[in-house]
Amino acid sequence: MSQRDTLVHLFAGGCGGTVGAILTCPLEVVKTRLQSSSVTLYISEVQLNTMAGASVNRVVSPGPLHCLKAIYFAAYSNCKEKLNGVFDPDSTQVHMISAAMAGFTAITATNPIWLIKTRLQLDARNRGEKRMGAFECVRKVYQTDGLRGFYRGMSASYAGISETVIHFVIYESIKQKLLECKTASMMETDEESVKEASDFVRMMLAAATSKTCATTVAYPHEVVRTRLREEGTKYRSFFQTLSLIVQEEGYGSLYRGLTTHLVRQIPNTAIMMATYELVVYLLNG
Repeated sequence: MSQRDTLVHLFAGGCGGTVGAILTCPLEVVKTRLQSSSVTLYISEVQLNTMAGASVNRVVSPGPLHCLKAIYFAAYSNCKEKLNGVFDPDSTQVHMISAAMAGFTAITATNPIWLIKTRLQLDARNRGEKRMGAFECVRKVYQTDGLRGFYRGMSASYAGISETVIHFVIYESIKQKLLECKTASMMETDEESVKEASDFVRMMLAAATSKTCATTVAYPHEVVRTRLREEGTKYRSFFQTLSLIVQEEGYGSLYRGLTTHLVRQIPNTAIMMATYELVVYLLNG
């Protein structure tokens, strides 16, 4: 893969991540609150909002940092390109290893940013109180836990690579089937194969289907990760947190916020993948 191809996938991934995040950001905040151990605080604040005027103003607008999702797409494309020369091109092995390597790369590079984002989303203050900013949050994390504090929850994110692998294996499989069907149709009519709007709609449906399957299977790691990223909690490691949640709240708590997560994640992924595919197609002519 040339340097230009890498930049194309980097740019396309950034566009896809940003568009998807902008359109679905409010649901991300709700999902994080539901995953948190302080979910009762969230409920009481919503009730107060209708009775006593207290507000929940923690919607964190997606900014340029959401473009860091581009790291994943660039890593995935590069890994897939190299592995196609080792295994059967575009095989399940290639997709699984590429997704795992890209997930590991993106998680390691961006964990401090997502930790800060989670802390800001969980920061609950009443009307009139000054909202905690990103720099204040960074300072508090460093003062409390040092540099190590910025990597809390990373073990749960690594466990979540399984979700990414499942998602991309299913997505690539559906995408390949769609391509084969279109190629066969073009050969029958002797037409030249070109991208149409319906192709991107099909990719959105493929992305939505694959993400639904992957998220449902691997969702508990999301709850564990949020708990690990909370400020000053009793949660220390992935398996300790997983065990503690089950002991104290039951197995059902591992799926707290799943519905909200799916409502956000399905359209977000569909928009992101379609945008990514469209930008790559346009830039590659």
